[in-house]
Amino acid sequence: MKFRTEVAIKESQKKIEVEDKIFSIGSCFASEMSDLFQQGQLQSIHNPFGTIFNPFSINNSIKRLHDAEFYHEEELITFNDEFISLDHHTSFDTRYIHQTLNKINSKLEEGNSFLQNSNWIIVTYGTSFIYEFVPKQKLVANCHKIPQKFFEKRLLTHQELTDSIYNTILNLDDICKDDVQILFTVSPVRHTKDGMIENQLSKSKLITAIHEIIPQFENCHYLPIYEILMDDLRDYRFYKEDMIHPNNQAVNYIFDQFGTAYFSEETKGFIKENFKINKALEHRTDDEKDPKYIEFKEKLNEKIEAQRQKVKHKIFLND
Repeated sequence: MKFRTEVAIKESQKKIEVEDKIFSIGSCFASEMSDLFQQGQLQSIHNPFGTIFNPFSINNSIKRLHDAEFYHEEELITFNDEFISLDHHTSFDTRYIHQTLNKINSKLEEGNSFLQNSNWIIVTYGTSFIYEFVPKQKLVANCHKIPQKFFEKRLLTHQELTDSIYNTILNLDDICKDDVQILFTVSPVRHTKDGMIENQLSKSKLITAIHEIIPQFENCHYLPIYEILMDDLRDYRFYKEDMIHPNNQAVNYIFDQFGTAYFSEETKGFIKENFKINKALEHRTDDEKDPKYIEFKEKLNEKIEAQRQKVKHKIFLND
């Protein structure tokens, strides 16, 4: 007897290998998945512009990364004594214009370099809603807690959504490796502040637009992350206390599902061992001279070194 409806991720013919590079961009759920890639010691970076939710802004970010087009003073605004880019997350805001620009442009440069050698791209959309900053008539990625009176909120049109997705694919195909695989997902995090009905409309528009565009490209695929959480894991025990964000158990389940479908056998084993090592690295002692602890550390270092011998890129850099 089954007590839930399971949603499976279709197995990929092409697999993620231990030396592959994975670039992810989009909502905070993309960051959680990327964190697991990094814990598994795969080569991965995410969100060079910070967390971004809508396809228009994500496409704008990919275009700037593709062109390696640095930001300049005139593109920033000031609010609460900080210099701000409306294309970026609040984590880039500083009190000094040169610091904000340095943070922005260093990440842009890093992202451009990484994209040129990327094998896998994961794009996670969060919402179809977008805000226009009225003083500059500019569609923005983040409102930076600027008063609402300066913005107008609306849904992106279907044409805007499909154009954004299409152009994102073109730019990624151009800058990445020839055989790059692009995976599209819709974040399972519900934007309840928009309203429950509005959130469902927003997500539906995203799913519709993705499914209209990706059949045109052989290297583009849809991952049913939204469907896994909404249907397979529909119980609130899989959410954090805010009842909105998936908890660690849910994220790990989705990561396991993804790995089953996309990781090669070698990659599965590599990540599994690295997760064990990370868990062991969390162990602390009050007596570092304890012979048993010294022996434990020596054996752990041997395991780390054995893992290092398996790959060309550097791993466990802080250990």
